[in-house]
Amino acid sequence: MATTTGTEGAYVTVNGLRMYYEIHGSGRPLILLHGGMLTIDLSFGRVLPALAEQHQAIAVELQGHGHTGDIDRPLQLDLLADDVVALMDHLGLERADLCGFSLGGLVATELVVRHPERVDRLVLAATHFRPDGYHPEILDPRQDSPRLPTAADFAEMQQAYAAVAPDPGHFEAFLEKAQPLVSDFRGWSDEQLRAITAPTLLVIGDTDFVRREHADAIQALLPDARLVVLPDCTHMAVTRHADVLGVLQEFLDR
Repeated sequence: MATTTGTEGAYVTVNGLRMYYEIHGSGRPLILLHGGMLTIDLSFGRVLPALAEQHQAIAVELQGHGHTGDIDRPLQLDLLADDVVALMDHLGLERADLCGFSLGGLVATELVVRHPERVDRLVLAATHFRPDGYHPEILDPRQDSPRLPTAADFAEMQQAYAAVAPDPGHFEAFLEKAQPLVSDFRGWSDEQLRAITAPTLLVIGDTDFVRREHADAIQALLPDARLVVLPDCTHMAVTRHADVLGVLQEFLDR
């Protein structure tokens, strides 16, 4: 497993993937997993400096995202989770707190289901757990909804991708490759969710992709979970919301 240093972070080769990550601060390890088609900065830029004051914040860019190039394998939650576990092994981390946003929350959930012994605290932001967890219009491209990403959101994704990706022209092809992560998503059983004993914080926006009823049901299944609903907040804005840093710090530092 080889590591090379980049100008803004580091790369480690795991499972055939040259994966980019950054380490900020020191203290209790906290792994940050970004949203789909996003980067570390787009997902966590507003909270990362403050989190790094109390934690060793390890921010990862998953397969095909940001600085991490795509490879010839499907985008699957189990494979993405395996990459994160391999990074933990490389860094000598037996356990860590996990904070996942959207896709990152799915990866974090898959990781804790398969490797509960590796996770201390768990933050799942704007994350669904079943195919019916999203509002119906999210899965129908013909719909026009205030919950959906705006043209400005997509432009920001493309600009961030073009700025750092190994193949800046791969954005549209990768977006198509990523669609099965939503369309083919099956989620986890009640038994799997009940087995997650890590203290868990669920965070959604009041105008999120994720239905409030779904979040309530998942909170009831998890043995040790709390739910925070951010006001006047879309899916894309959850990790940028004015209140989210305080919510994260209160949970992670308790």
